[in-house]
Amino acid sequence: MTDPTPLEIEIRRRIKAAGPMPVNEYMALCLSHPQYGYYTTRDPLGARGDFVTAPEISQMFGELIGLWMAATWKKMGSPENVRLIELGPGRGTLMKDALRALNVMPGLREAAVVHLVEINPILRVQQERTLQGPATPIFWHDTLEDVPPGPGIIVANEFFDALPVCQAIKTARGWHERCIDIDAEGKLAFCHAADPLPKFETILPKSVRDAPADAIFEWRDERAAMSLGRRVAKNGGAALVIDYGHAESDVGDTLQAVGRHAYADPLTSPGEIDLTAHVDFQALKRAVEAMGPAGYGPIDQGELLRRLGIETRAARLRERAQPGAAAQIDSALERLTGYGRSQMGGLFKAVAFAPRALGVPPAFD
Repeated sequence: MTDPTPLEIEIRRRIKAAGPMPVNEYMALCLSHPQYGYYTTRDPLGARGDFVTAPEISQMFGELIGLWMAATWKKMGSPENVRLIELGPGRGTLMKDALRALNVMPGLREAAVVHLVEINPILRVQQERTLQGPATPIFWHDTLEDVPPGPGIIVANEFFDALPVCQAIKTARGWHERCIDIDAEGKLAFCHAADPLPKFETILPKSVRDAPADAIFEWRDERAAMSLGRRVAKNGGAALVIDYGHAESDVGDTLQAVGRHAYADPLTSPGEIDLTAHVDFQALKRAVEAMGPAGYGPIDQGELLRRLGIETRAARLRERAQPGAAAQIDSALERLTGYGRSQMGGLFKAVAFAPRALGVPPAFD
């Protein structure tokens, strides 16, 4: 048995003091604890990290997002001062590739100011290193609310899946909140609250109200989605959200942990492995649209990238590639757009949001 991590010691202390800990509280501590949280203490990306995101797989991904930004800016009427906002920008790779692609639209680079919403001080340093050089001004913020008002184009790639998820489990007595406790063997273990959640059935989507016993339903605090919706409604522009998840609300336990590019037990090594859960795009759209913008999609990531021209871009890269590099380009194309178990084309989905007056965002008509 390995020694408990510093965060596990803290979690055990809290459970002993206050009783079983709800799943969302556990996930929030594991990811965002100021001293021991996974996202506040390390660079989790790349071969030396725990997982790889689409921008790290190929420059094509960020370039095509840049083309989406450029087409959106033109649709907005080409405002002279536009904020390019990225939520959870990783190492800055997506924005670096996107900025390079913005050159296809005359005047956009001069009009653009980049705003990165990032809580990880280690990744902020990496982002600054990645993005050094371009003349486009860059600013960092802790929250979307901190970004100055004005027309903006927002991108969130693999952002919402890392927000804490709540879980409820159905029993003969109703739906109970799922929690973490210390079992008889002294290990962290899942349990559920003694009392059912009051009137929980009334807020459940119709599609899951008749779920069988032991079914698990997940939902997230809607504040982040509502913040995005308010921003788009008040300031204009558009938002593009890309993440892995399901198009419609459903039951299922999707909480998972990844460490060293392999799946792990989410209750082991708290603070040292990544925790995520699928995005419920139906719930996300509902929360954003409640603030005023219209939602479009979801569509599969593979379909989004094809509509934006990834196959043409891959062909052009092959023409200039060094001997042997063409196979790497083809592999990246397949991973980003394919539908196999290890590919992202179908698992990841995209939604866009914009004021109704703007019309349908690029690639979603």
